[in-house]
Amino acid sequence: MHFPGRHRMTLIEEGADILRTAGPVMSQLEKIESQVKELSPKELAVFREWFAQFDAEVWDRQFEADVKSGKLDKLAERALREHDAGRSTDL
Repeated sequence: MHFPGRHRMTLIEEGADILRTAGPVMSQLEKIESQVKELSPKELAVFREWFAQFDAEVWDRQFEADVKSGKLDKLAERALREHDAGRSTDL
């Protein structure tokens, strides 16, 4: 998922604040953060690619679980009603 620059940084900063207050788990997260900061530019590029793929797979699994559980049914029904009413645009 991609967010425009400033908004993306705000989300990252908010996440960092949450992680800082997470307690004992934080020591592991702090180690990971420190190790990421020490990566060479080439290693960081490889890590980014890996993490983007990993994150996308996690998101896909969550989305599929939400679909199977019916969490998105009302949203889908609303979208279909809007489309049937002519309030949608062909892509």
